[in-house]
Amino acid sequence: MSENIITILVVDDDKEIGEAIRTLLSKEGYNVVTAADGMEALDALTQHPIRLILLDVMMPRLDGLSATMKIREKNNIPIIILSAKGEDTDKVLGLSMGADDYITKPFHAQELVARVKSQIRRYMQLGDMGTVKNKSRIVNGRLMLDIEAKSLTVDGEDVKLTPTEYRILELLMENPGTVFSAEKIYEIVWNEPSYAVENTVMVHVRRIREKIEINPREPEYLKVVWGIGYKMERERH
Repeated sequence: MSENIITILVVDDDKEIGEAIRTLLSKEGYNVVTAADGMEALDALTQHPIRLILLDVMMPRLDGLSATMKIREKNNIPIIILSAKGEDTDKVLGLSMGADDYITKPFHAQELVARVKSQIRRYMQLGDMGTVKNKSRIVNGRLMLDIEAKSLTVDGEDVKLTPTEYRILELLMENPGTVFSAEKIYEIVWNEPSYAVENTVMVHVRRIREKIEINPREPEYLKVVWGIGYKMERERH
């Protein structure tokens, strides 16, 4: 198989849905690997060069949310949650576990393909997050973002970010003091029009705070400007 072909892992215990997604994405030029539950998904990750995961929530043995947490322990590749549940609380839960995006079943084929392409494009733009090149660094107090290496250190310690978390933090650190609405952050980071995205952005911001702030409930860097949006506070000297 050509090294240029991107491999996607589709995890769903409904074989018909899994095959439908495989057919859809194969037509788009992707190589698709399928798994029936979270345990099979973890095995597939060790056997294939997976670049994105489409992950159902309700599955036997190991459900999608638990699998997401397991995957995030070692891997930062994009995860899109698939679920029949459309309530905001379910979306927030999926995102808080480490997912990058959330699609509610039933979904339109065009929407699924667009979300997949968006996540892969963002991930590929990040390149190898383990490569260190020591160029173009943004330093703000305890935070140091290496633009070339696509990596973050806090107090000199490496901090693992998902591709989505990195893009949000990069946007805010490149524009300290500038307030971005949730809609604007979504349009820039996800590279698609925003619609009812406040919860999605909020969860990612909360996860970033947990990784960079001493006390996430009283952040010194990633601040909310109530009724407007979010900003990166400049370090005071």
